[in-house]
Amino acid sequence: MAQRVTDTFVFKPIGIIHTPFKKIEGIPIQGSLCPEMRGWIEVFQEFADGLQDVDGFSHLILLYVFHRSEGFRLITKPFLEETPRGLFAIRAPKRPNPIGFTVVKLLRREANRLDIAGVDMVDGTPLLDIKPYISAIDAHTDTKDGWISGKMRSDNGKRLSDSRFIE
Repeated sequence: MAQRVTDTFVFKPIGIIHTPFKKIEGIPIQGSLCPEMRGWIEVFQEFADGLQDVDGFSHLILLYVFHRSEGFRLITKPFLEETPRGLFAIRAPKRPNPIGFTVVKLLRREANRLDIAGVDMVDGTPLLDIKPYISAIDAHTDTKDGWISGKMRSDNGKRLSDSRFIE
């Protein structure tokens, strides 16, 4: 039987993401802006067999829980701007379903451990899923960047989070 849109879904983490960031403030606002930031993933043993062949990919898409975020506002100020924007037009961590994603570089796999670079999450983040980044599918060239167009080049070094999503 198909599930209804109003059903509740429960997710079980498949692992834990370890990073040097112990608090939310000061984390890179996007992993690709700080590709040198390293971390590692501990995939729980019951899911370790699923890592077979993952080391053939240079990059991975991580889906995880913003486990330290509570509540949300549908209109809020994003990083890099003071103009309030719609929540679904920004990547703020405070969301109705606090799910984050980051594309990371896979440096090395050893058993159920993945060493990665380009991290932008707090230490101890619950990992929901790993998907391979496939350039022929995931890299688009016919894109528009909406309100953020040009801001990534002129961010004045603002590549780390501030306190706006801590409250």
